[in-house]
Amino acid sequence: MLLCCCCASPLSPPPHLLRLLFLLSPLVTSFSLPPSAAPLPAAAGAQQVTSFQGVAVRSLCTSSPHEHPEHGRLVYKGNLAKAVLGVRFFSYSTSIFNLFMMPYIMLKTGIGFESLLIQAAFYGLIGFFTFVTPVTLHVLTKGYVIRLYYKDEMDTYTAITYNAILAEKATVFHQKDVKIPDITKMFTTFYAKTKSMLVNPTLFPNPQDYNHLMGYDKSFYFNLEEEKEAGEKK
Repeated sequence: MLLCCCCASPLSPPPHLLRLLFLLSPLVTSFSLPPSAAPLPAAAGAQQVTSFQGVAVRSLCTSSPHEHPEHGRLVYKGNLAKAVLGVRFFSYSTSIFNLFMMPYIMLKTGIGFESLLIQAAFYGLIGFFTFVTPVTLHVLTKGYVIRLYYKDEMDTYTAITYNAILAEKATVFHQKDVKIPDITKMFTTFYAKTKSMLVNPTLFPNPQDYNHLMGYDKSFYFNLEEEKEAGEKK
């Protein structure tokens, strides 16, 4: 009978375990969160990440490496800028290579001990490819305009060209400083003060920009009295 009562009675946890649960219950309650509050930070974080991504995408779409508000609006972009830069960089690299290889070639071939004629021919050939070619390329391409900006309010242009060390150089000039050469030259479209500039008229998106640059949009006035005087002198 006692056994049956013992088997029928439910099992109860030990008293020390109940005491431990009673002591820890306030801590568990304080750290617990309501089920509705958990997704809120995740949703806010998702919205914030989405907004940041939208700003980044818009900034990447609208920004351009050739936009310079301080220079004005871009009216021209040369299509041979990379080719000019590549050719000049290759010429500079071969010149540096020749300078480093010259002592090695002289030691291995024994040219330094040959006659003066052979030495002069050797030094002339090496000097031509080392110094003359880069200088010639610089003279021919220093006026090539890779980008041209225009400020409407000041009627000034900013021409971007490459300098001797292949860095971009900005030249600012007024429209009245533009001079057209009397004789058509291969590497000169116009002169900005005294510096020659080379542009391709077909690469201007707006032909009016090219006409204004060259002064073709100006009205021409003829002095009839001067024409009469010139006719009488003849």
